[in-house]
Amino acid sequence: MFDVAVVTLLPELIEPVAQWGVVGRACERGLIRVTCVSPRDFAPDPHRTVDDRPYGGGPGMVMKYAPLRDAIRAAQGSQPPGCRAYLLSAQGRVLDQSLVEELAGAPGLLLVAGRYEGIDERVVTHLGIEELAVGEYVLSGGEIAAALVIDAVARLLPGVLGHEASAQQDSYTTGLLDSPHYTRPERVDGLDVPSVLLEGNHEAIRRWRLKQALGRTWLRRPALLAKRTLSDEEAQLLEEFKAESGLGPDRHDQ
Repeated sequence: MFDVAVVTLLPELIEPVAQWGVVGRACERGLIRVTCVSPRDFAPDPHRTVDDRPYGGGPGMVMKYAPLRDAIRAAQGSQPPGCRAYLLSAQGRVLDQSLVEELAGAPGLLLVAGRYEGIDERVVTHLGIEELAVGEYVLSGGEIAAALVIDAVARLLPGVLGHEASAQQDSYTTGLLDSPHYTRPERVDGLDVPSVLLEGNHEAIRRWRLKQALGRTWLRRPALLAKRTLSDEEAQLLEEFKAESGLGPDRHDQ
């Protein structure tokens, strides 16, 4: 079982992730366990205070060190050895598919969701928790980011998806964006499914999907192609896509 613990002041934002969709089904089947630990449970005062004014002045409040430290230690104490620990923070390493795959290989994951203006920096420096961002933007708290991480990691765990190949074909998994998908009916609103997908030639379908994946990546994420050494087949298919698109060899989205 993959163990996920989330330290959060708002477990109500995390709990639905463990109840619905892919993650919910995985929890029902005992493949994943998602638990929440609140720093309020470790605040010593009757008001369960977890925040205070920042030293040096400035706007907002800062999450206090001791309740957060104790909540993190309690969460870690219930997890198996080798679990990764991250504070969701706009200042952290930006999550990408390679890191998602790395996290899915661990026995579990501890996620700390901050709130207010931020957390006491000593939580990061003393407890040795890495910082993780889900993008180059700022959220009101770490719960939504934590839910995103849980979903991304869960779908790579063995047995979670109905078809293991589903995750293998995802965008970024192979360093390319995914190819287009179609389903019934064959024609709708005057739009047809590409004929190659209807003819049953599996090799032709494979080449078409690879060509579309290469072309989409060239158009939408050219930096991904710059990191990739194309095989002879891939280089040929990309040139075919460029010729068929009529956009020119040097055209890509900025």
